[in-house]
Amino acid sequence: MATFRFGRLRSLLLAMGAIFLISTFYLYWTPAPASVVPSTAFEVPLTERQIAFWKALKPILEKNSPNCPSPVARADAHAVHFDATSTDPRPDLTLLKDDDRKAMEEAHANYVRDIRISKKLRSPHTAGKRGLVSTAGNSYLPVFVSSLRMLRRTGSTLPVELYMKDATEYEKKICEDVLPDLGAKCLILSEIVGKNPIAHYQLKVFAILFSSFEEIIWMDADCFPLHKPEELLDAEPFKTNGLVTWPDFWASTASPAYFELSRQPTPPMSARQSSETGVFLVSKEIHLTTLLLAAYYNYYGPSHYFRLLSQGAPGEGDKETFLQAATALGEPFYAVSERVQALGHWKPDGQGLSGSAMAQVDPAEDYALISQDKRRVIDPSVAKAPRVFFIHAHYPKFNPAENLFGAKWETGPTLKADGSDGRAWTAPEDVVSRFGYDVERNYWEEIKWVSCDPKTEFRTWENKAEVCQRVESYWQNVFAEPHEDDPKFTDEVEQPQGS
Repeated sequence: MATFRFGRLRSLLLAMGAIFLISTFYLYWTPAPASVVPSTAFEVPLTERQIAFWKALKPILEKNSPNCPSPVARADAHAVHFDATSTDPRPDLTLLKDDDRKAMEEAHANYVRDIRISKKLRSPHTAGKRGLVSTAGNSYLPVFVSSLRMLRRTGSTLPVELYMKDATEYEKKICEDVLPDLGAKCLILSEIVGKNPIAHYQLKVFAILFSSFEEIIWMDADCFPLHKPEELLDAEPFKTNGLVTWPDFWASTASPAYFELSRQPTPPMSARQSSETGVFLVSKEIHLTTLLLAAYYNYYGPSHYFRLLSQGAPGEGDKETFLQAATALGEPFYAVSERVQALGHWKPDGQGLSGSAMAQVDPAEDYALISQDKRRVIDPSVAKAPRVFFIHAHYPKFNPAENLFGAKWETGPTLKADGSDGRAWTAPEDVVSRFGYDVERNYWEEIKWVSCDPKTEFRTWENKAEVCQRVESYWQNVFAEPHEDDPKFTDEVEQPQGS
């Protein structure tokens, strides 16, 4: 009996000792700080997340096809400049029979319902991650690299994901030897969606959806910032709205039939300009459903929605799909009100402006003015214009291997009356002065680097040495020494020099 009691006592003491040791360990043990543990330590690889997302989205897209013939164009909308005081009726230039409109309305409503209730649709992004997304391939790739170098000149450290349609656009030397040093990487959409065709103007929304970023700055390959763009993600109007778009020159031409089938009131023509989506900001946390509806508009864009959203107006394509998706869902957004400005040079003999680029303003400064009820789009005299923040150099594309020089482009660099090299962007003078520094000189410095650095060998360039020689000659003629016709700037901003 005594032996039994002693055994029980020994077991009890051993148990108490073990508890003491374990308690002491947990009392004094401190977990590794979060910064030491990689945030992706237990994360499924991005490619697997992207493929799973597409496998969930594609059946929903195909299940809810418009299920009717394409709308019929009766005429194309004219390019009418936006008028914030207009009382004109909305153009109605697209024939959509009642039965077809009802079929599209039902499909639209069912798609919205399905994306909202689906438990399999998990965005592949990493929470809290922010970056810049673009697409480029073939002749657009040299343009993108110049834009990327302009991004880095601002001091931006945002990671960049460059999406390409398929393996034919992938250039090993650029993607593996050049872009990583600039904080960018190439991704191929066909590795996610397979051979299912996604046309050029549909790439944008799918690149954004498949991106690993939660907060995204989208920039076309021929766009670049003048200032550090991540500042915009930390300020209004983005922080509250999660979607910021910039205007095009023109009035909105979305069809009344679109607003009917998407079950929303038809806005007056004075509500806002059409969109120019060479640049925009979007948060997936706030606007994943908006992006999914924009994907629907793009997936069925060529057959149905592009026509309904633009009615043949200039730039018809994906440009209206993002903002209109947000309005259809009743989601918040901010559409910059300040008019986009054409950049170029004055034609001889008073023939007007020859434009080759678009200047788009700081949305934070625009928002501040609107918050004070100062609408420059109605009365430009109410306040000083916001600073220029982005340039969209869209015509011609600044690819020095593709007839950028010479008489083919009246908007190109060889502009002087005597045929000698000159600047492309000298007017309007009040817009150029708002750059704050010599943006065009900086841009050409980066074009020179892209043209002449030994690592930048592009598949579409037949004679790199000849391209480099022409760019260096142009640089010496235009930028090497100050000229009396160089633009003047209102606010000098010190910019880092390119290498």
